[in-house]
Amino acid sequence: MNNLPETHARQQGDAHIKSILEWLALAHGRNDSEDADQLHRQIILLREAAVPTAQRIKLLDLLYGQAERIVNAELPALHEISLPVSRKLRQRVRTVLDLLATLTQDYFNSLAVLFDPLGSELDHSPQTTLRRVMHCVAWQIRISQLVASPCGIGLWQQMHSAFRSARRLGLADTPGPRGTRSIHQIYTSTLLSAIAQPASFCSSEQDFICQYIEHRTEAVELFDEPPLDSNAIFWIDLDKDSPAHALIRRIPSADMQILYFCCDNISRSAHEHLNQLEQGASAASMGLPAFAETRAGKGVLRRLQSLWGQPGKRKFPRRRQSYRVHLCTGFDNLWRLIKSPEAEVELSEWMVTNESPDGYALMHMTGQTHQLRVGDITALQAIGDRTEAVPLWHICIVRWALSENPEHIELGLQLLASRAQAAEIAQPLEFESGKVAALILPETPPLRHTQSLIVRTGAIKDTNRKIIVLLEKENLEIRELRPTSLEEQTSSIEVFSVSSDESA
Repeated sequence: MNNLPETHARQQGDAHIKSILEWLALAHGRNDSEDADQLHRQIILLREAAVPTAQRIKLLDLLYGQAERIVNAELPALHEISLPVSRKLRQRVRTVLDLLATLTQDYFNSLAVLFDPLGSELDHSPQTTLRRVMHCVAWQIRISQLVASPCGIGLWQQMHSAFRSARRLGLADTPGPRGTRSIHQIYTSTLLSAIAQPASFCSSEQDFICQYIEHRTEAVELFDEPPLDSNAIFWIDLDKDSPAHALIRRIPSADMQILYFCCDNISRSAHEHLNQLEQGASAASMGLPAFAETRAGKGVLRRLQSLWGQPGKRKFPRRRQSYRVHLCTGFDNLWRLIKSPEAEVELSEWMVTNESPDGYALMHMTGQTHQLRVGDITALQAIGDRTEAVPLWHICIVRWALSENPEHIELGLQLLASRAQAAEIAQPLEFESGKVAALILPETPPLRHTQSLIVRTGAIKDTNRKIIVLLEKENLEIRELRPTSLEEQTSSIEVFSVSSDESA
């Protein structure tokens, strides 16, 4: 009688294993992401099965292969999404994240047996398990970044823990199978992506950043003490659930277990690659993705060299606020609104949660957000008790976006100017291409000491020539302006400083 529970558990375990193997046979050769929910159920079945550790790990590895296939199929679908992410897509992403979280935890559980000196000898290396833990965690962080969602609680602690275990076992720098990246490289690549402020880039730009980091052959070194000859030092607290911090912004306390790294080399590489691209070199000749040749790609490299190489302190303190504003999003909508204030333009309503002289943080209240993109131009106008005597549309760039659920989205806006003029421009020798919509921003000392010109990315082909600007006031006004420098460049818009040569 005493053997009945044990016999029942063994029979149940055998049934679970048979079910898992049958599912794996059916899933073999598929190349889509529709199996996430079924795969998650197979991992749960394996968790409930009473099977020997060696067999459990072999089955985990087979299920990991299916998880890799699903993630690789899902990621491209997240490259062009609107915010906040729809309920349907959010649910699909949640299922993928849940299966990766369960797989990560089960691999962690298997490590206890692998490291047990009294345990039986297993035909499996801790390096393989740790690499797969690192990949599962890195995928979860990556997916969260693409849908503008905060990382799951404990993810960074898991990443630090797996790396620390690999380092303690002397496995961190061992190359992966067929010369793939080491655990050290997986770890530092994830850190580099995180300190590049992914919430401030659209999904296609984030994808380029990840590819750019992975194209690096040399690893970022980690130190127990801050390197003295570096200008861009970052640090990691291996006991905390957070990525790296810039040393110039925050100094760690003495009782923390800290690792340091510097980004001077990768920042310098971004600068050199940008210079070569602007001189006509192809991305392929430098081993870079084709996106690097686009104007948006060059804009990303320009920002990366600053984010990695010159992390700065916050310029102004934030002040908590609680007042409502109307928001106009998208270059075309904003241009029509500035040109004709009476024009019917779709607006949304937001709550300002904090502000500083150079920007705002907002929380969505009502209205459509389907035209919202990180890096795009937008404008806000206070309403209610904060309505200005002369209502102005404050021109901003969307610098970051966070969305924890389909009904919630927060924005960070960088203020460019408190007003703008709608204009059209034409470039000499290119009159056949027609006029191009533009916004003229006034000087705004101390933030900006010259006039600025905003156009859609790629609208100005040659920045070495004068441009003709047409402004409709009481009468048609024509100006000649010369772009002097490129101040901002995203996948949506470009902002040029301009000088006025003459007026007509």
